[in-house]
Amino acid sequence: MRKYLIAAALTAVFVTPALAEQFYVVFDPASHKCEAMHEIPEGKKSMGTYGSMEEATKAMHGMKECG
Repeated sequence: MRKYLIAAALTAVFVTPALAEQFYVVFDPASHKCEAMHEIPEGKKSMGTYGSMEEATKAMHGMKECG
């Protein structure tokens, strides 16, 4: 029983950070273009937060500012 608890705890420790990953659609006012990123660089505007790169990319294509 103890082996199962230890295995479950180790699995949770390694899997949880991957599930909490966030992606941002970031707008650059100088170039008028958007990018999907892990962080929001200084001088750029966040257009939204998404749970996966696919979601961020799909949302970015639907934004008129990112055209």
